[in-house]
Amino acid sequence: MTGPAPPGLRALILAPRGRDASLAQALLRHAGIDSGICPDLAHLAASLTDDVAFVLLTEDAIRTADLRPLMARLAAQPAWSDLPFVLVTDHGGGPERNPIAARWLESLGNVSFVERPFHPTTLLSVARATLKGRRRQFETRALLENLRDGELRLQQMNEQLERRVRERTAQLQHAHDELLATIAERERTEEQLRHLQKLESIGQLTGGVAHDFNNLLTAVLGNLELLRKRAPDDPAIDRLIDGAMQGAQRGASLTQRLLAFARRQALEPRPVDMAELVRGMHDLLRRSIGPSVCMELDLPDSLPPAQADANQIELALLNLAVNARDAMPEGGTLRILLECAATDAAQDLAAGRYVRLAVSDTGHGMDQAILHRAIEPFFSTKEVGKGTGLGLSMIHGLALQLKGALRLFSEPGLGTRAELWLPVADGEIVHAADEPVPEHEARRHGVLLFVDDDFLISLSTASLLEDLGHTVIKAASGADALEVLRDGKTVDLMITDYAMPGMTGLQLAEEARRLRPDLPILLATGYADLPTNAALELPRLSKPYQQRQLAEQIAHLLA
Repeated sequence: MTGPAPPGLRALILAPRGRDASLAQALLRHAGIDSGICPDLAHLAASLTDDVAFVLLTEDAIRTADLRPLMARLAAQPAWSDLPFVLVTDHGGGPERNPIAARWLESLGNVSFVERPFHPTTLLSVARATLKGRRRQFETRALLENLRDGELRLQQMNEQLERRVRERTAQLQHAHDELLATIAERERTEEQLRHLQKLESIGQLTGGVAHDFNNLLTAVLGNLELLRKRAPDDPAIDRLIDGAMQGAQRGASLTQRLLAFARRQALEPRPVDMAELVRGMHDLLRRSIGPSVCMELDLPDSLPPAQADANQIELALLNLAVNARDAMPEGGTLRILLECAATDAAQDLAAGRYVRLAVSDTGHGMDQAILHRAIEPFFSTKEVGKGTGLGLSMIHGLALQLKGALRLFSEPGLGTRAELWLPVADGEIVHAADEPVPEHEARRHGVLLFVDDDFLISLSTASLLEDLGHTVIKAASGADALEVLRDGKTVDLMITDYAMPGMTGLQLAEEARRLRPDLPILLATGYADLPTNAALELPRLSKPYQQRQLAEQIAHLLA
């Protein structure tokens, strides 16, 4: 494997089950990626040539196969090459939750796991990222070859130096400088590659951990609410319960920031008047930055609406203002500017019109090394206990989810400027009036079918619902829930989790509507990246939830 990167990289597909291979090839073709289907593992190993960008495998294709011929081909790769594999697993995910997956990781090396069921967008995203990584390997190879060429030239000049030291000194110095420049460029390229891979890995890890914590916190908050109602009237017990509730709610806030960094938080983007939003936060911002900081607002009234989630933008703006305050311990000026900006296609933005929210301060600023790491999760320059290091990473993840960008500019001693770019909305701003649930509807009781595979969540949520006066039928899976509906039992409302083994909440909802077309259904989930082409549009309840949120959603759906 030598020479420059082949102009037309292709993927190899090994998926013997059903139409998996043809469907995968169609998806890759739609993304502009050429591919070839291999009938078996031996053919795959023989097809590993220079133009292979990555290999797409299904777990059933290699579960019982002899991987030694393939491993031998992989072991023969040159140092710069690490052929990537995309492995589609049936259930269990990566090695952190599926010990069997560790075998594939050890055997194949560079593996990205995709768990069934998955949305086509997920597979295409992994494929594009894998293709990009493979191209970087070819770029690294070219740099290494340039380095070897430079070393060869240096050796030749050393041989001439023995004969003509004086005449060739300048040539030797030039070759040496060229070699150092090549080495430096290679090190910069490798560092950038490691940084991008680290951020992507951290994002995947934090997103999964945060979702699991949401499930745990749902059970904790539910049981604490029930404990508060049933405990004797004792101030000491009330203080303990209050402390536990506050700790759980802080944990919920932390998981939301982790989900924001991993770009998995549930958002409700809609047209937002950014000037009105900032004006509405004036008092809160004023109290947050303190009397020693002067705040200046530049908010034109003629701006188009931005496509954003108002609640998350408020949280992001508050984070930026607090960061600016901390950067000006002796006081200074905080300036908040809104403007409409158009841009051509860039590395972090698509071409189009954007509303730009700029927050600048006159603080101590950051050097390039710190600025480069500013959006990394848990990285902070503040003293211990004065920050989680998740503020900027949360804003960065939010901006990407909204198809915008976060840009940071700073110089030591001159302050920092943070720009949040949000796409201009296509629709008009809708001011929705609050519609309180009528008292007689709020008291309406019904028979609720609650579906969740997590025993702790099922136990605590069923108790919360029974405490509200409802009759609860529990089901631990989609199949159990469908049996209840087929038996003809009275069910006024179904509440279901989304991520369940065997059948997702959306799949269950589609089957339930076939049995009972008028059945109200509430989807409880901590995920944001639900399938966009789902046949049903269901109301959502984000985890972790509390009894009040349950009551409001149920009253609305039973009204």
